[in-house]
Amino acid sequence: MNRPIIAREGWAFIAFLAVVTAVAGVVHWLLALLPGILLALCLWFFRDPERTVPGSESDVVSPADGRVMFVREVEEPRFLGGKAVMVSIFLSVFDVHINRMPVGGTIAYRDYVKGQFLAAWDETVGEVNERSYLGVNTGRHKVLISQVAGLIARRILLWPVVGEKLARGDRFGLIRFGSCTQIWLPMGSTVLVKPGDRVKGAVTLIGRLPK
Repeated sequence: MNRPIIAREGWAFIAFLAVVTAVAGVVHWLLALLPGILLALCLWFFRDPERTVPGSESDVVSPADGRVMFVREVEEPRFLGGKAVMVSIFLSVFDVHINRMPVGGTIAYRDYVKGQFLAAWDETVGEVNERSYLGVNTGRHKVLISQVAGLIARRILLWPVVGEKLARGDRFGLIRFGSCTQIWLPMGSTVLVKPGDRVKGAVTLIGRLPK
């Protein structure tokens, strides 16, 4: 059975705005204009399209829709325990905000860090903003993913638990209203994107794990 095209996390917002729009419209159509626009934006924001995952198990797909902000070599002490290649993706309010698994494997690490709510396009947000972490063990490699809250995004939803097995492209979370998603790949990985590139969750190949 296909999933609803609208993520269930948005149903409460949509239902509320639909009622407000209907009631306002009874009074006067102009009063329904603002809530109607907000309703349309919510329907667009919480869309949850089906995706076909390309490539093989060694191919890394984007964990989110958005624009690549930067690609750099960094130290990653939380899960990979050393140097890693980091790809940071900015999601605007117009992007699909469902996060998807970039690789298949077992969830081996999960954490949540409280912090600030700077604009998600700031390069420091991954270090100071409120964020979640999800570590995946593919069997041969470790990959870390982070959902970062932004200026407007104040709610991070992360669904998997440690020990759960997920496939590439599976949904693992959602960030409400503009955010940033970051991924750390093991050294030796091939990166297939560059800053400025537009990527699509579970569709765009952003890298390839070492053989």
